[in-house]
Amino acid sequence: MKVLFWILGLGAALYVVVCVLLYFQQERLLFFPAKLPADHRFRFNSRFEERWIPTPDGTRLHGLLFPADSTSKGLIFYLHGNGGALDSWGEVAATYTRLGYSVFLLDYRGYGKSEGRISSQAQLLADVDTAYQQLTREFPENRTVLLGYSLGTGPAAWLAARHRPQLLVLQAPYASMRAMARQHYPWVPSFIVRYPLATDEVLPQVQVPIVIFHGNQDEVISPQSTQRLERSLKPQDQFITLPGAGHNGMTYNPAYQQAMRRILAGL
Repeated sequence: MKVLFWILGLGAALYVVVCVLLYFQQERLLFFPAKLPADHRFRFNSRFEERWIPTPDGTRLHGLLFPADSTSKGLIFYLHGNGGALDSWGEVAATYTRLGYSVFLLDYRGYGKSEGRISSQAQLLADVDTAYQQLTREFPENRTVLLGYSLGTGPAAWLAARHRPQLLVLQAPYASMRAMARQHYPWVPSFIVRYPLATDEVLPQVQVPIVIFHGNQDEVISPQSTQRLERSLKPQDQFITLPGAGHNGMTYNPAYQQAMRRILAGL
């Protein structure tokens, strides 16, 4: 009996240790930034400008602005996924610039040339809000499309609830990071998650039109999880399933490009 209690006690202690490590090391599980040297030279086939966004604490965030190929119809404010940096993410801009939209892509703290490191959800959201408000000085908000991909869908939905862009587009969104944790780590208690990014809670507050895209073969974020967001959509919003599409490369999916061409043409 004593051996059994000893084994149970050891198991409980190990569980607590693992939970504590997960709580304090979450950034390593959630964010996979690629750092770029300050003198890195981007190479894209289309025109672009480097932009710096100063934050209230003095940290400088880096972004790229790709002008539209023709007279600009507005701005796509793009929040990318959890890996890489703008040297790879910048390739998506051409999909939208050829449709007449300028594109701004932001690297989060610690990504690419952006300074600092992400340390809390409040900080992450404040940063994207700062960048968004700086871009609205050049591009009217009623001609700005907020677009989030994967990790970026949570902050994009939060921004859309806080502001009034023309449209919110979510590619491969999650209901929340707590839901993601339950999917991949069902033994982890919800309060451990320091980045809840609860899209399912903020989406009902979004007053502007919403379009959600999700591949039915997504191997990272389950389509069933994303379908929970459909309950929060307004009658005029759209939930578009892309047959055969996985998590990565959605921007280059012909069905996605055709749908976005139609949606942007209707604005």
